[in-house]
Order: sequence, then structure tokens, then C-alpha cells
Amino acid sequence: MNIILDDSNLHEAFAPHSLTRPIGDLRVGILTNKERWSHYLPEAIISFKTKDYLSKQFDCIDPTKESIIVNAGIIPNSEFVATIINLNEDEALYFKKGKVAHKGKATVKVNYCGEEPICISKRWHIFQKNKEAIQQDFELLIKERVSKKLSSTNTLLGPKNNLFIEEGAVVEACILNTNEGPIYLGRNSIIMEGSLVRGALALGNNATIKMGAKIYGATTIGPHCKVGGEINNVVFQGFSNKGHDGFLGNSIIGEWCNLGADTNTSNLKNNYGHVDTFCYEENKMVKTDTSFLGLSMGDHSKCGINTMFNTGTVIGVSCNIFNAGFPPKHIPSFSWCNSSTIVPYKFEKAVEYANNMMERRGRSLNKNEELILKHILQSK
Repeated sequence: MNIILDDSNLHEAFAPHSLTRPIGDLRVGILTNKERWSHYLPEAIISFKTKDYLSKQFDCIDPTKESIIVNAGIIPNSEFVATIINLNEDEALYFKKGKVAHKGKATVKVNYCGEEPICISKRWHIFQKNKEAIQQDFELLIKERVSKKLSSTNTLLGPKNNLFIEEGAVVEACILNTNEGPIYLGRNSIIMEGSLVRGALALGNNATIKMGAKIYGATTIGPHCKVGGEINNVVFQGFSNKGHDGFLGNSIIGEWCNLGADTNTSNLKNNYGHVDTFCYEENKMVKTDTSFLGLSMGDHSKCGINTMFNTGTVIGVSCNIFNAGFPPKHIPSFSWCNSSTIVPYKFEKAVEYANNMMERRGRSLNKNEELILKHILQSK
């Protein structure tokens, strides 16, 4: 069976994070949708229907008779998966008047009647629906498994069954509160001493929470990230660092990003109104339907010490922000910004600096990843 996760004409709705990956490869909760489908259907081939320039890096296969096309913005639950795999040839599955999956020519309409799945269709849904996604993934991943025992140096507030510690994870001398949601600690993750953590929290494999951090739910810290300071309802995709003090709330941070010491982000306007943010679909600032919206930072972007970000700020891919004062609320990909002036970031230097960071984790950009970055530069 082939499950093809389709961007469903929403690719730009999730930019800048979707500039470098399909929607089905975005992390929400503990898992990405590709990982989630693979967990439900380990024998299936999971691939993507996305922009052409991403297809060589990510698994994209042509549909066959056995293929089922699924909206990548649907976070599946067990009932949704069961409905999907039982679709007949030429059936289309509808949920809330929208088509969410189909097999073949999609000439026969079928209404979904199972447990309502989590749906994301806007960038900020990634953190807004993160608590639901963490809870669902937590139940999926711990089923019929036993957690590693919590060390007696810690204080646990809340239900023990809302805490799961994978093998190799280390947490000592911390306060963990599971009353508001589960806490999941991935393999070889670390919570350093003195940290205060409230669920829902997903700490990815090999990720680290640094000493004395204050982490509020619902927060996802993706694989190989290192975070510190005060964090509230943030999703880190992976391999990114916010290693020092400073507040970050209601935000989404891509891969291979670094936030300098004492970086602070506003997530609420002084007048408590709905936040304006840059929209890639319309190529302009738009008013959102939310009052809480912090920073959206694309892959390979960095900011210097004491950087201040306004509500709803959007940073593209491969940007470098530094100097005092608030930078603009939208910084295009491949830009250097010193709070008042934006200049182009030379492609060769961007690749060099990206590799410098990645080499610290034993990685480097492959040819296809370089081509993706070049496409983003040429298309901006």
C-alpha cells in the first residue's frame, strides 16, 4: 500500500517552514505526519505530493492503483487510518465538506464518520493544536510499553502515567508537572538540573533542556535541539538551539536555527488585538484570527545576542539578524538584517555557514538540499 501525503494546495500556508519540506514532514506533537503514518502502517510506503523542487530530497512517487492520496494537514488517529485503508477504488473521503483523501478517480463520495482528526491549515495551527497532537502521539507511542523509572532526585506533580521516559533519557533534580498534559522524554534526551517543566511536553531524541529552564506546555523540542530560558507553547522542528535566557512564546522554529543569548519574542500585542503577520500566499502582511503569535523562523536562520522580535515576526530561510532594536516583521529568505537595513545574503556564504553548524552534528548539506536552497533564493 502507498500512502501519499498531499500538500493539498496549502504549501505556502505553512511557509517559511514548508519552503524546505513538504507539509507532511512538519513536526506537530511528538511526530511528523510521515512518522505517524509509518507507525500506524509499518508495511506501507509513505511518500509526498509536494512542490517539484522538493521531490528529489523527499520521497515522492507516482500514484498507482494501490495508492491513497491523503491531505497532509490531517493528523490521523486510529479510526481515520482504518477508514483510509478501507477505501475502495475511486472513492473520495470527505470530512466537514472538504475532501481529505481519495483512491483512484475519486468519483464516489464517502463521508467520514469516525473520531474527529486534528486538522492544521494555517502556520500557527502548528503550536495552537500542539497539545492535542502531543496527547494523541503520547498514547500511540507508549501503548503496551513501560517507562524508564523517574529518579528520586526529581519532584513529580500529577499523574505518573502521564510521564514516559525512553531508554537513555536523563533527568535529575527537576520539577515535572503532568497535570495539564503528558511529558514524553525521547531516547538519550536530557533535562538538566533545576529545570521547571509543565506538560504537555515532547522532548525529542538527543534533545537537551539546559539548566534552570522554565518550559510551559504545549511545547515540542525536536530531535537534537538544545533549549534554555523561558519557553511557552513553542514547536522546534529539530537540530536548533536556543541555549540561553530569554522568552520565546507561541512560536515555530525550523531546523538548524540558532537564537542568541537573551533573544526575546513578543507573542501578544499591547492592545490585545489580533496579530498581523506576513502571508506567503498573498505576499503581504495580513491580519490573523489569533491574539497570540510570536516568531516563525525558517531553516538555517540565526539571530545575535539581545535580539528582540515583535509579535507575528516571520523570518525566511538562511537569514542572519543582529544589532539592537526590533527588526522588520518580515525578513525575506537569504537576508542579513541589522534591525534597520536588509542586504542580500550571498548564496556561497549561506551554504558555508549552514555546513559549519551542521558539521558540529556530523552532517552537511547534500546536493539536493543545496538545490532546494538555491530554488528558494531564486524564487524570493
